[in-house]
Amino acid sequence: MNKPKLLSVTRSKKPEKKWDFTFTRKNKGKTHTFTTSAGNSTMQDYTQHHNESRRKKYLARHKKDLDTKDPTRAGYISYYVLWGKSTSFKDNLEAYKRRFRL
Repeated sequence: MNKPKLLSVTRSKKPEKKWDFTFTRKNKGKTHTFTTSAGNSTMQDYTQHHNESRRKKYLARHKKDLDTKDPTRAGYISYYVLWGKSTSFKDNLEAYKRRFRL
């Protein structure tokens, strides 16, 4: 299975989600495009509230989401983009793409 490639990031069409991340991945010669929705639209994330204490608590609670070892999963996206090191969504998104070579 080939590495995934991030195609786009858009506001989610689902009312309960914040973002839709669209990926493509080749598997057995076929290209598969899929979308992962991330972020609870009723809750704030670090890029919105900028509270370092809340960020640390979130990261501790959700470290288990990284057990999947799949950076296209919502847990990874939230962990590294919505709750990343910066309060800037754009900066966290760029760091996420670099980290996982997307």
